Amino acid sequence: MAVQTPFFGKREPESFQPRHASAPAAMPTQPPQSVTTPAHASATAPGSAGSKLTVGPNIKLKGVEITDCDTLVVEGTVEATMDSRVIQISEEGAFRGSAEIDIAEIRGSFNGTLTVRQKLVIFSTGKVSGTIRYGKLVVEEGGQLSGEIEVGAGPRAKAGLDAATGHKPRMVETSGATAAA
Repeated sequence: MAVQTPFFGKREPESFQPRHASAPAAMPTQPPQSVTTPAHASATAPGSAGSKLTVGPNIKLKGVEITDCDTLVVEGTVEATMDSRVIQISEEGAFRGSAEIDIAEIRGSFNGTLTVRQKLVIFSTGKVSGTIRYGKLVVEEGGQLSGEIEVGAGPRAKAGLDAATGHKPRMVETSGATAAA
């Protein structure tokens, strides 16, 4: 048997001796381990399969529109416009731009226009600034929230009315403490 080298289609004789196994190699009995998400990245519903985009550490994604993505995990830097189900920003992650999301978990920084239709969670290391609309808000002690903040991200919010009360939402400015509007 001859080995073909990639240079000019030239063939050279085989220079290694093949091993002769006395028995076929045993296949592992356990199924291969799949890539698992960290415990802090569990905002998606259990058992739901969907598309997931992870922007890793030291990666910069700039000037894009992200669509058809169920979960965006930001560990690097993203400058984009997106409409998705879930965004998770790690402590080192940063998102600048515009996002319409069902659930947002912020451990890093978000700067821009954020509309969270269901639940916005800002952890102790999280910093969110800009124009923020949300359905429900959870801010861990130490989390920062600043800018133009409105309660109600449903269809009534587009008309400028709070989805729960039907009144104009009030503005909140806060930094470094638990905030609720």
